[in-house]
Amino acid sequence: MAGRGTDIKLGPNVKEAGGLAIIGTERHDSRRVDRQLRGRSGRQGDPGSSRFFVSLEDDLMRKFGSERIAKLMDRMGLKEGEVISHGMVSKSIERAQKKVEENNFGVRKRLLEYDDVMNAQRKAIYRKRHNALFGDRLDIDVDNMFYELCDSTVKQYSNLTFAEFEIELVRVLGVDCPVDEQAYASIQKQELTDTIYMAMREQYDRKCEKIAQKAMPQIKHVYETMSDRFKNIVFPLSDGRREMEFIVNLQEAYESEGKAISKSFEKNIILAKIDDEWKEHLREMDDLRSAVNNATYEQKDPLVVYKLESYELFRAMMGRLNEGAVELLMNLDMPIEQQIQSTNQESNQSHYEKAQVNDGNSNTTSTTPPQFSGRQGYQQAIENSFPQEEKRQPIIAEPKVGRNDPCPCGSGKKYKQCHGK
Repeated sequence: MAGRGTDIKLGPNVKEAGGLAIIGTERHDSRRVDRQLRGRSGRQGDPGSSRFFVSLEDDLMRKFGSERIAKLMDRMGLKEGEVISHGMVSKSIERAQKKVEENNFGVRKRLLEYDDVMNAQRKAIYRKRHNALFGDRLDIDVDNMFYELCDSTVKQYSNLTFAEFEIELVRVLGVDCPVDEQAYASIQKQELTDTIYMAMREQYDRKCEKIAQKAMPQIKHVYETMSDRFKNIVFPLSDGRREMEFIVNLQEAYESEGKAISKSFEKNIILAKIDDEWKEHLREMDDLRSAVNNATYEQKDPLVVYKLESYELFRAMMGRLNEGAVELLMNLDMPIEQQIQSTNQESNQSHYEKAQVNDGNSNTTSTTPPQFSGRQGYQQAIENSFPQEEKRQPIIAEPKVGRNDPCPCGSGKKYKQCHGK
């Protein structure tokens, strides 16, 4: 088998001696492998021969009928080690190999059926990730997330009282109920879903517009004065509990009048949520694949159970994905007092330097990010964002006191019995 893909050229003496001889010490589970081994001899019209030796104690023979053949040989009076070249033995080996091949084919077919279920889910999640990564249909995916979350929220909590329903809307969707109590009692679920969806979209669009208006003065100032040095600009956004920074192309942000900021955090949030939820879903699918074989004890087809359970897991994963992404999209906002940082990709910077300001009470440098407001304040923050050189103090190495040396305090005791104790 190691000679596959190599042209074996026989010398004159080898041809005269009968060519290349293939000697096999056992038969493989697959007939294809045996044929490949036989095919190494007699290549391109050269002479050659092949012979395989099989023992009744080989794995292949022990699996399929070696005891029956051994009893037959004993009755015929054949002794240990005697060569048997009867056609019945060859046919028995052929039948054993055929059974092994059929079993292996069934295993591969079953694995493919399991993988088809996973492959359908993989295509769906990779399509959504591709849209977020390259910006294709990103708006449509965000709309679908909003609507699916509205629909699932209405179906889950529409049986509650109006006060409880209002609380759940604020908790899950981050939006006030757009209908009053009287309308809530008589409105259809589909109409309520559409009304809540429109309210969410209006609130989200207003927030994106407000972020663009807040950031546009800074974007305009940096682009008009420092666009030759900086290609990207970093914006901090916070939901009240955590703060995130999003990198936006300076030219795109300027030409879109700040709307590129919302596109940037939509892309980053959806990508992060997809990656987190998909990794967790893969672990759950592996656990399901291991546990589904127990369905045979209930006389159920494991594949059918696997399909049903994996569909429910995928739905739960998509629900968590929509809820987590929409929560961040609705709650993230630009702080009133913010710090904007810029970076130049052409200089291959790997991180963005934090602004530093001098403390008025000392000569030390504070690493706490400053809070500026107004155009002059942002200009000062950008100017201070360049790293400042710090004076390094020399390191003084003091002599080390031995454990049995006199203590430097002058007590007369050994160091290990005094300050070294």
